[in-house]
Amino acid sequence: MSEQSAAPPSPALPEDTIRFGLDDFRRMMEALPMCIILHDARTKSILWANPSACQVLGFTLEELLPLKAPDMSRQSHEYRREIGRKWLHDAVLHGSNMVEWCYRAKNGDEILSEAIATLVPLTERDVIMVQFRDIAREEQIRREMKKLESRLKEFMQDSDEGVTVLRSDGGIEYLSDAGRKLLGVRPGQNPPKNFVEQCLPESREELLELLTLSLPDAISFPLRYQILRKDGLVRWHHAVCRYIEIENDLKGHLLHFHDITDQVEAEEARRRDQAALEYLARHNAMGEMATAIAHELSQPLAAIRNFLEGSVLRIRHSQALGEQAGQIVWGLESASRQVDHAATIIKSVREYVVRLEQSEGLIDLNAVLEEVRWFIEMKAAESKVHLHIETQTQPLMVSCEKVLIGQVILNLAFNAIEEMTAFPEGARHVRIGTARSGGNALLTVADEGRGIDAGHRERLFDGFFSSKVSGNGIGLALCKNIIARHRGDIWAQPGEVQGAAAHVQEEKPRGTRFCFTLPLVQRHT
Repeated sequence: MSEQSAAPPSPALPEDTIRFGLDDFRRMMEALPMCIILHDARTKSILWANPSACQVLGFTLEELLPLKAPDMSRQSHEYRREIGRKWLHDAVLHGSNMVEWCYRAKNGDEILSEAIATLVPLTERDVIMVQFRDIAREEQIRREMKKLESRLKEFMQDSDEGVTVLRSDGGIEYLSDAGRKLLGVRPGQNPPKNFVEQCLPESREELLELLTLSLPDAISFPLRYQILRKDGLVRWHHAVCRYIEIENDLKGHLLHFHDITDQVEAEEARRRDQAALEYLARHNAMGEMATAIAHELSQPLAAIRNFLEGSVLRIRHSQALGEQAGQIVWGLESASRQVDHAATIIKSVREYVVRLEQSEGLIDLNAVLEEVRWFIEMKAAESKVHLHIETQTQPLMVSCEKVLIGQVILNLAFNAIEEMTAFPEGARHVRIGTARSGGNALLTVADEGRGIDAGHRERLFDGFFSSKVSGNGIGLALCKNIIARHRGDIWAQPGEVQGAAAHVQEEKPRGTRFCFTLPLVQRHT
């Protein structure tokens, strides 16, 4: 062969390159900790296995060579021979195939493995190299994690604390089942996409400002907000918020929140009760002041009356005044009558506001109304309101603290009178009456004013209404408490058309009727 036609020389190998022979590769394969089994690519029979595979399966190489899939696999449908041959054949077709396979050792132990079959073309024949490793421990850990997750779900199923992870714009990355309930999301219903948008406007700004903080030291921030649930209810929540980063899985603000609506309403009720108590304290102080004033004025009024009577006697016995004496006496006697009237008023005030022990007594409800009638008439006259009072002819005996029940009557009457001041003088009417209603004594105060919306009547007695500047009412909420304390009931209802207008169908009822009942007490003879 000429020099020109000679084959190009092989590239020179580095001097330190190791040249491997067949025995060398065999020794390396035998030293591998990975379990390896060689199958014939055509017949799928076992050709060879490394020591690691033999040790794990508990067979010698000579025992392993004649074995088939059923001899070394779990006795289960998914590990039958046809499935194993198909797995190996797919490796021949596609070059590689992976499967989860459960081998069975000679002693019967089952070895759950991840097996990879790879086609390897050799000089004499093609073989399939199966590499497998024991994943039983990993599978056990996976099952334990799944069990732990199931337990946590069960434990949190009835929790009243919701958990959510929010983005900086308020978008929801994660929401727990308890959180779905707190947001009013029904089963099968999609939760809101943005948490902040569900909050009421006055709460959004604070929450959005908090979501802009990304402090790495995991500082928790408490907050309180109002939220509009998916079912339309407005609720109060208390939450603790902090920024989290869980590897590459979850990043944002973690919010633990729970419903505190009942707590907020209880706090509001306590504030109303405190305001009511403060008002009652002022009312009591006013009574004490009125008693002191009545006491102080009674003496000068008595002295004035004595001076007037003395002057009248002297004038009558004097001859100097002549005919003018009669006119002077008439003027002085008129002044004396006014003094008597003032004394009567002061006596009424003193008797009414005098401090009494809080104890119930048997009294006629008509008598309680008569005791406060003078105050109601004075208020009505001042406001130019026509007052109509009709009492039951028969006694309505009830067990009550007459001062407290009198205060309720005054409050209802004063409110009705003040309501009528918004109307022309000729249309100002207030009617007060007592009656027997079954086993109860009924008192009604009716005005012909603007009325109260049906939706507001249900909540009219729930909140505390402070008295008006011109009134001495103690608030409808306290009226309800007083009547309830006396085992009675109080309510408001639309007014009735009075007089000739009642016969006109087009005429609608005007005003409001405030009513309360107290249980009647039968007197024993």
